[in-house]
Amino acid sequence: MQLHERLSNGHGTETPERFAIPFSEMKTRVHLALIEDLGRQLFNTSLDSATLRARVQDELRERLSREPGLSREDREQIAVELTADIVGHGPLERLLEDDTVTEIMVNGPYDVWVERAGRLSRTPVRFSDDGHLQRIISKMVAQVGRRIDEASPMVDARLPDGSRINATIPPLSLTGPLLTIRKFGQQRLDMGALIALGALEARSAELLQRCVEARLNILIAGGTGSGKTTMLNSLSASIPEGERIVTIEDAAELSLSQRHVLRLEARPKNIEGEGEISIRDLVRNSLRMRPDRIVVGEVRGAEALDMLQAMNTGHDGSLSTLHANTPRDALARLETMVLMSGYDLPLRAIREQIASAIDLLVQIERMSDGSRRVVAVTEVQRMEADVVTLQDLFTFHVESVAATNHIVGSLRSTGLRPGFLDKFARRGVEIPAELSGRRSDLGSHGGGRG
Repeated sequence: MQLHERLSNGHGTETPERFAIPFSEMKTRVHLALIEDLGRQLFNTSLDSATLRARVQDELRERLSREPGLSREDREQIAVELTADIVGHGPLERLLEDDTVTEIMVNGPYDVWVERAGRLSRTPVRFSDDGHLQRIISKMVAQVGRRIDEASPMVDARLPDGSRINATIPPLSLTGPLLTIRKFGQQRLDMGALIALGALEARSAELLQRCVEARLNILIAGGTGSGKTTMLNSLSASIPEGERIVTIEDAAELSLSQRHVLRLEARPKNIEGEGEISIRDLVRNSLRMRPDRIVVGEVRGAEALDMLQAMNTGHDGSLSTLHANTPRDALARLETMVLMSGYDLPLRAIREQIASAIDLLVQIERMSDGSRRVVAVTEVQRMEADVVTLQDLFTFHVESVAATNHIVGSLRSTGLRPGFLDKFARRGVEIPAELSGRRSDLGSHGGGRG
């Protein structure tokens, strides 16, 4: 039985004493020697990847032929593995190439997990030791001009293909190097695809698209991995082609199809602790770039104040995301982030800014069955006393839970007439049929979650 098959049958985290990776010491020695010899050739951008891979593999075969005690099959297998280490991402290579994997979690060299369709599962993938894993991490972050070592033991970066990685090494991590990779989907999901996946239904999708066309300010809220960026990408497709769009992100993930898009990405501190350009700096700078729309990938700090100010001073139609469990929590988080700006603002003044700036909240949730669904489309209304009133336009109702834990439910309209329909009329956007008629039993502000 192959080593990786034995490992895949176990449970928990194996120790290196129990499962030693074959030829580990020899592979490390050959690996380091080859890197020292080839040097700059490995980072020569004029060489295509196929030529570089072939050159590395030929060199490895020659070196391994001089190693005693290796069978022909062992030499070929080791050459393939070391080639993946040197010009690729080592044991992670096949996981990165697997389109069904959305996230890779490495909890040390002997414990690698993946997420598929929202479910976590353990893999038979293993690294030789802590040093092997750390070399792969260093190679990944070096691709984007970053470094990770004892002086800077934590890094958050974006790979050239758009995938986002987070790595933490000792002394911060007590269980060896840790690596999390959120893969960048090659296929962009539009509204039609989200409807087909059950993330939302046709009527709510139509309303959201019309809201973008009518230049409403929309905030997408949800937990980690719930699909906020995917929804933001889908909504952005409804922005008219002739508008000038500025996107601002911590790690660039958005993929807008319009031609007039300016992409800005924050910059972290360098090794000397200088040179940081924050999201807040970019939001302020974007106001001088004559944007029609500002799209902020995620609001997580003091930039919330600048974003609200922009929304209230003529930059209608802005889109953003933030972490929150409910629409009400989203507003509470916005208040907290505005307070992080350092200005001693009264709470009522902050809430008035929020009520004036935000038109719509889209709440997304990752369900227990792994599916990602819109669970609420909520209108942000006026201030009443010291509270911002909310009104649900669509809410998710669970109908049943199948034996396979699959959740059966739907996003249903509450029948309430939103108060922002006058903005549709001013922009010349057609009002959706189900919202055009005023029902006698429902006022424009009734039934909200105040």
